[in-house]
Amino acid sequence: MESLIGLVNRIQRACTALGDYGGGDNAFSSLWDALPSVAVVGGQSSGKSSVLESIVSRDFLPRGSGIVTRRPLVLQLHKTDEGQQEYAEFGHLPRRRFTDFGMVRKEIADETDRITGKTKQISPVPIHLSIYSPNVVNLTLIDLPGLTKVAVEGQSETIVEDIENMVRTYVEKPNCIILAVSPANQDIATSDAIKLAREVDPTGERTFGVLTKLDLMDKGTNALDVLEGRSYRLQHPWVGIVNRSQADINKNVDMIYARRKEREYFATSPEYGHLASKMGSEYLAKLLSKHLEQFIKARIPSITSLINKNIDELEAELDHLGRPIAVDAGAQLYTILELCRAFDKIFKEHLDGGRPGGDRIYGVFDNQLPAALRKLPFDRYLSVQNVRKVVSEADGYQPHLIAPEQGYRRLIEGALNYFRGPAEASVDAVHFVLKELVRKSIGECQELKRFPSLQSTIAAAANEALEKFRDEGRKTVVRLVEMESSYVTVDFFRKLPQEMETQKGGKPEAAAAIDRYGEAHFRRIGSNVSSYVNMISDTLRNTLPKAVVFCQVKEAKQCLLNYFYTQIGKKEGKALGELLDEDPALMERRMQCAKRLELYKKARDEIDSVAWVR
Repeated sequence: MESLIGLVNRIQRACTALGDYGGGDNAFSSLWDALPSVAVVGGQSSGKSSVLESIVSRDFLPRGSGIVTRRPLVLQLHKTDEGQQEYAEFGHLPRRRFTDFGMVRKEIADETDRITGKTKQISPVPIHLSIYSPNVVNLTLIDLPGLTKVAVEGQSETIVEDIENMVRTYVEKPNCIILAVSPANQDIATSDAIKLAREVDPTGERTFGVLTKLDLMDKGTNALDVLEGRSYRLQHPWVGIVNRSQADINKNVDMIYARRKEREYFATSPEYGHLASKMGSEYLAKLLSKHLEQFIKARIPSITSLINKNIDELEAELDHLGRPIAVDAGAQLYTILELCRAFDKIFKEHLDGGRPGGDRIYGVFDNQLPAALRKLPFDRYLSVQNVRKVVSEADGYQPHLIAPEQGYRRLIEGALNYFRGPAEASVDAVHFVLKELVRKSIGECQELKRFPSLQSTIAAAANEALEKFRDEGRKTVVRLVEMESSYVTVDFFRKLPQEMETQKGGKPEAAAAIDRYGEAHFRRIGSNVSSYVNMISDTLRNTLPKAVVFCQVKEAKQCLLNYFYTQIGKKEGKALGELLDEDPALMERRMQCAKRLELYKKARDEIDSVAWVR
C-alpha cells in the first residue's frame, strides 16, 4: 500500500519541478491540488516543528523565538531500505544531496530569506524538501507558518490576517488532511488550530488532533479529557506527543533516543499508560500514513478523471501552438507555404462572405460612391452665369450661329472631370478595406501566431501587392472617366436642331436672337448638359465598381502573394529559418505544455498500474 503514497510523492515532485505546486495561477487545473497531503497547523510555539522533527527522526528545522516558519515547507518523506544513507533534496536545488541535516536547516533559513529578506515578513511561495530515510514512513506534510494574534515589531499590521489566509488556502482544499497541533498546557478552547479546523472542516472528517507538551503540564493536571475526546471530540483519535525539552535540544540529543524516551514516558505514565499504544510521534506517523493511503485510494477515480481532462486540454493546447519546426530548408519552405495558404484561405473567406468584412466593399459601391456622385457641384457648375461664361469663352471673337457646339463640349468636359474624385475615392476606400482584411486575416490565422517575423513579412508582401492593385485600379477608373470625356455621344447633338426648330415658330430670327443671348437659351444649354452628365453618372455608377473589383478585389483573391512566392523560393535555409523564428514566450509555453503533458501521461500510467493491484 505504501506504493500509493510513494506514487503521489513522485507526482508531486514532478509537479514541483514544473512550478505547479498548488495555490498558483496555472493555465490548467492544478494536479498538485488534487493530490492528498497533510497540512500541519498550529499557533506559534505550539510545538509544530518538534512534531515534524519527531516524525522525521531528524533535527532539521530552523528554531528561534517569534515567527520562524515564514514560508510553507512542503516536506515529502520517502522510506528507503534499511542501511541506506539518509539524505535530503530541495526542489530549488534538484541535483544536490544534503547528508548533513544541519546544512538542511541552514538552507531552509537561507531560502526563506531569499524571498522574504531578513525580516519577519511571510511569503506564500513554498519551499519543497524531500527526505529519504529508512526511519520515516511515506508521507507528505506541509509545515505552515504558525497562527498568531498580534503583529510584533518588524511585521506588517496585516500579518495576522495574512498568515490565516495563507493557511486557509491549504486547509480549505477537500483533499487536505489537517494536522491540528495544540499545546497541552493551554486550554483547548483557545486553540487556534482547532478553531480554524472546525471552520473549514466542520464534520471533522479531515482533522487529526495532536496534543503536545504533555510533560510540561502543571502537577496534578492531565490532558485525558482531551485525549479521550470528552473536551472536544473528533472523528479521528487525539494523539499525544512529548517533544524534546529545550535542554535536550541544546545538548543535541539524538532524535532516535528522544523517541525512546517518549515511548518510556507514555508506558510509565500513570495518567496515560492505558493509552501508550496510541500515543507518540511514531504512532502518529503510522496513523497518518495509513489514513493517507486510504484517502488516496478513495480519490483515485477523481484524480484519474482530472488527469485525463488535463491531458485533453494539453493536447489541444499543443495542437493550437503547433509542433516544433524541422531544420532542413525543404521542410521549412513547405511550412512557410502552408502557413501562407492558411492565411490566404482566411482572407478569401472574408471576401466571399464566410467571415465578416467583405460586405464593406459592397458598401463602398452601394453607399459611398452614389453619395459622392450626388454631392458633385453640378448645380453651381451649370448655373446660368457659368454656362454663359463658358460658352462665351468657347465662342471666342465670333459668336455661335445656331448651337454652341464648342461651348457644349467644354461644359461637358469640365463637368465630367468632377467624376475623377469619386472614382479615385472608391479605389482608395476598397484599398483600405482590403488592407484591413489582410490585418484581420493575419490575426485570425492561429498557425501564424507562432512566427512574428513571418507574420510581418506576409503582411508587408500583401500590402505591397495591394498598393500595386490600387495603382492599377486608379489608372483604370481614370481611364473610364477620360473615355467619357474624349467622345460625346452623337445622339445628344442630333436632337439639338430638332429642339431649336420647335422653338422658332413663325419668327425664327427673333427666336434665334433671344435663344442666343437670353437667359432661357443658356438655361436650356445647362439643362441639356445636365441631362447628359446624369446619363454618364449612371453609366459610371455601374462601370466603376466593375473596374475596382477587376483590378483590386479579383487580383487580391488570385494573386495576393504571387510575388512573395517567387521571392521565397529563392531564399536559402538561413533566411527561411529567420522567418520561422518563433516568439520565445510561445516556445517556452510549448515546452512547458509538453513537459506537463508528459507528467500527466506518466502519472496516469502509474496510477493505473497501482490501481490494478490495490
